[in-house]
Amino acid sequence: MSENIMFKALVTAEHRGCFTVRLNGAEMTATAAGKLAGGAVSRLDFPVVGDDVEVSLHDGGSKAVIHAVLPRRTILLRKGLDASADAQPLAANIDKVFIVMGLDGNYNIARLERLLVAAWDSGAVPVAVLTKKDLCPEAELAARVEAAAAAAPGVRLLCLSSLSGEGVAEVEAELAGGLRCCFVGSSGAGKSTLLNRLAGREAAATGDVRESDARGRHTTTGRQLYLLPCGGEIIDTPGIREFGLEYAGEGLASSFSDISALAANCRFGDCSHTGEPGCAVAAAIEGGRLSKERFKSYQKLRREAERLELSTDLKKRIENKRKLKSFGRMVRDIGEVKRRLRGG
Repeated sequence: MSENIMFKALVTAEHRGCFTVRLNGAEMTATAAGKLAGGAVSRLDFPVVGDDVEVSLHDGGSKAVIHAVLPRRTILLRKGLDASADAQPLAANIDKVFIVMGLDGNYNIARLERLLVAAWDSGAVPVAVLTKKDLCPEAELAARVEAAAAAAPGVRLLCLSSLSGEGVAEVEAELAGGLRCCFVGSSGAGKSTLLNRLAGREAAATGDVRESDARGRHTTTGRQLYLLPCGGEIIDTPGIREFGLEYAGEGLASSFSDISALAANCRFGDCSHTGEPGCAVAAAIEGGRLSKERFKSYQKLRREAERLELSTDLKKRIENKRKLKSFGRMVRDIGEVKRRLRGG
């Protein structure tokens, strides 16, 4: 088969730099072309699950080489594991981000708020999914659901039990029409168990959860796209214990739309909500219409977003890396020309 003919394929799995792509209904292993890898200046230049890519076929059509990543319409990002690391893309071209959180010891409102910011910034629509309804004490269920709803204004909130099947049909309804979505959440949130319920089979491995803190083992080690009987697609991602924001644009305002609406009524347009006269946010806290905990969470994420902005935004960092790499290439080329002219 000619290696010069390019085909459009879908990246369906990624594991330690290796990929699986789907082409004409068949899946095959794939690697990034040397030119693609050599020209990459950040992790965002490499393929991610959900990407449409251009590939050439080899070994009789059983293997593929990825030459280009086609333009993305959405991308879910998290901050790299250390301050100097590149942004880590989790899923591309997704329609919805299902933020999965257990109603047992996995329950964490601050984590939900943080994931909502990233989900809104991805360009996809967030959906909050509360799992393990069967493990939540009846006396605490209503309060936990109410608190999650308050932390996710304007976001569809689903409450279910993957084991009994209660509420799973609502997730299937969110996938109707062949939508491509992804699961994101911490280890032990119940992502793999929910995926298996939706798939009607053991599509993903599940692990034990420690009783002491409800943390689970990382049963999902790579990223993979699953086709579901309901017609939708789910990209499963490894459990995330810490989720750093890589980019916080409109997502912060969308996630805290209740605070944004209050701030619009402050006396001063640049009100910092830390003691200015006529502050509508402070008045809401005093009147019990806004909790102090939610406002503190907003302040924390806003400070993080401001630090990201001050340290140069993501696009500028990538562009600077690209310029440096291009300059280095030019220097090497000039050196090679000089050597040839000297007869070296």
